[in-house]
Amino acid sequence: MVSYKDLHFQNAPYIVVEPPGPNARKILELQKELESSAVLYPRNLPFVPSEAMGATIRDVDGNVFIDFFSGISVLNFGHSNPDILSKTIEQLKKITHTLDFPTIAREELVKRLIEIAPGNMNRNAKVLFGGPTGSDAVESAVKLAKYITKRHTVIAFDGSYHGQTTMALAVTSSKKFKELYSPLGPEVHFAPYPYCYRCPFRLEYPDCDMKCYTYLEHIIEDPYSGVPRPAAIIIEPIQGEGGIVIPPPGYLRKVEKLAKQHNIVLIVDEIQAGLGRTGTWFACEHEGVTPDIITMAKSIGGIGLPLSAIMYRKELDTWTPGGHLGTFRGNVAAMAAGAAAIDFANKTGLLDHVKRLGEKALKYLKDFAEASKYVGEVRGKGLMIGIEIVEDKNTKKPATDITKKIQLKCFKKGIIVWKAGRYSNVIRLLPPLVITEELLEKGLEILTDTIREIESGK
Repeated sequence: MVSYKDLHFQNAPYIVVEPPGPNARKILELQKELESSAVLYPRNLPFVPSEAMGATIRDVDGNVFIDFFSGISVLNFGHSNPDILSKTIEQLKKITHTLDFPTIAREELVKRLIEIAPGNMNRNAKVLFGGPTGSDAVESAVKLAKYITKRHTVIAFDGSYHGQTTMALAVTSSKKFKELYSPLGPEVHFAPYPYCYRCPFRLEYPDCDMKCYTYLEHIIEDPYSGVPRPAAIIIEPIQGEGGIVIPPPGYLRKVEKLAKQHNIVLIVDEIQAGLGRTGTWFACEHEGVTPDIITMAKSIGGIGLPLSAIMYRKELDTWTPGGHLGTFRGNVAAMAAGAAAIDFANKTGLLDHVKRLGEKALKYLKDFAEASKYVGEVRGKGLMIGIEIVEDKNTKKPATDITKKIQLKCFKKGIIVWKAGRYSNVIRLLPPLVITEELLEKGLEILTDTIREIESGK
């Protein structure tokens, strides 16, 4: 078994001065003075990172934290991973930007992506790079679906997050992001996502007969549903921003079958759940689903470099040259890093490591939840885990303030966790996949001790 121990700062967590320390406070004030009021993350967590290794981060005051966040799953393969870093620097010394001219690094990444593609897409796919963000990948996927079908309607899901550009935001369900900017992309309709803990139909799984699916079926098949025949269905195999919500077994397969039956392009957004996060290369593999198009970003850049792409079935490759463009579709350093990351994962058995640690973490947290006052539900796949915090387990009233308090107390103890969920009441755990069992256990113990303290009124 490969050891990932040397990839991290040792003795984490290690708090020298209660964060934010004096150096951090100075830089936070400078940012407030110089940068836009739209800056978000430091308003939630007063954190000023300085350097990072593996699953650990040191701040500007010398505090060392365990990272349970990975920059929202951007650092799946670890901060400053030496295997990936060496290949990235090697490429940076040669050439960094090539539009869509072929390079060795570019074609090596494309080849590896096609080799790890799920199901019938495996070794039978095409890859298109666009802009550097996940939003760009979503825009290009929807654009391709419309081009192929000559239709315009898109079905998305409540609880979804797909990005901040016009079409990506149109298929995102959060009202707070959209209300001031509507109308966005036309003919987007939302179906209920199978969030069994908070079923929109007030039913219980499995007695519900998967009502969320039959409603989707109604939207598509009822001639008076009010929804024109869709070009695409876009869905996250596991909702990330929505609160680590996992559909019940069989749901995604039903959606795949329905899409095929009606010649609708199925887009599976793997931007947060993909690239090994759940113990498989793509989260849709858990259900044996082969999408028509997969969106990828975040960890595809290997070591945190910006890159996005879509991968789709060969027969959908109908665009004419220049059918979709983007200046930064030639970030060769990110491509070299992405190929090196896949090689590193294959060489070290990283996916098996993720499965093993994910199972241990889920068992530990579910056992803890049984006696917890505030933990309503624990759910996850691999190292993509959500802990839903409620004020009362019977009413399931979201505990937004308590969740914020947990996050801040964990930070002061040296653990970086983040919030998610429709009510910001889910503690979202997305550690770098190279985290060791020892670091994971330390972090989980601090997290659960913190929840106990808050439950006892401390």
